[in-house]
Amino acid sequence: MKLLEVHVIQTVAPSNLNRDDTGSPKDALFGGFRRARISSQAQKRAVRVAFKEWSLLSQAEVAVRTKRLLEALLERLKDVPGDKAKLAVENALNALGFGVKGGRTEYLLFLGAGELDRLAGLIRNNLEALTAQEAKGKKKAEVDGELKKALEKVLDGGKAVDLALFGRMLADRPEFGVDAACQVAHALSTHKVDREFDFYTAVDDLNPKEDTGAGMMGDVEFYSATMYRYAVVNLDKLLENLQGDQELARKGALAFLEAFALTLPSGKQNSFAAHNPPLFLAFRAGVGMPRNLATAFERPIWPKEGKALSDLSVEALAREWAKFDRAYGPLSPEWKGALNLTEGEAEGLPLVQSLPELRGKVEEALRALLEG
Repeated sequence: MKLLEVHVIQTVAPSNLNRDDTGSPKDALFGGFRRARISSQAQKRAVRVAFKEWSLLSQAEVAVRTKRLLEALLERLKDVPGDKAKLAVENALNALGFGVKGGRTEYLLFLGAGELDRLAGLIRNNLEALTAQEAKGKKKAEVDGELKKALEKVLDGGKAVDLALFGRMLADRPEFGVDAACQVAHALSTHKVDREFDFYTAVDDLNPKEDTGAGMMGDVEFYSATMYRYAVVNLDKLLENLQGDQELARKGALAFLEAFALTLPSGKQNSFAAHNPPLFLAFRAGVGMPRNLATAFERPIWPKEGKALSDLSVEALAREWAKFDRAYGPLSPEWKGALNLTEGEAEGLPLVQSLPELRGKVEEALRALLEG
């Protein structure tokens, strides 16, 4: 397959970016040792937010995940009388199998802006058909078979880049599903970690002078870690999901590269401010099979005098990259490059000096792969 891989080494200061149901930072056993972990879902959410907040993609090129589909469609039907619009939208959503109760759908739905716009347009053009049953005094609305097919046809992904990348799964309506073009690994620390606890107190500002006790106290868990992060984009699938739009696929893949590299989940950042950009960012693009290089850290990295964990992690990653190339061969054709801010030697990887320069090399590869 045609693919774009992103490999990241990132040292994160004390933090709790992604926590479990008990408030503890997520972790995992790997290679027999406890490792810091950031879930793939948390990373993908940060990427989706960056698409919008950094204007990497336009509003027309992204999707929304919500139970408030009724509100989103009514916003697009402001010119239609309120009660009639609400009834028409509810009947349309029920016809699609998205049951509406209390103004909310039964589960979160991931729809592109284009899908929402076309769905609203179809509802506007069929108001009478969607409200006729109630007008005749019937309790249950029945949508005409042809209209139902037209409503279903709208749900094609809408050329939304984030939906094309991360996919859509509807258990009750699998025909509306979209297979994801992107896979994101759980980030793992390259070394073993031990959780630490920060004990804190808060003082009541209006305490009398003789009351020197704390107004509240508690503790929060955290760790610091050098993380390995990995993601791969299936460019064939991305192009398919975007209905053959090569320019949008290129734009989407570049937006993903930038957002993935520069974002992390935001858990407890007001308390820790662990805004640490990657120290190493590499890409590999071409035709072949993807390779997650987390095995470079199955044997955990141990501190050495005069060497940072990030230096040692980059060297281990480069060795693993070269080992797999010798054993299984490189991609064919292949483009690769790395931005390395550590003192570790990234042997075998062409180096660049900045993210824009790396982005330029990725864009060159994408144009060749998507047009070829």
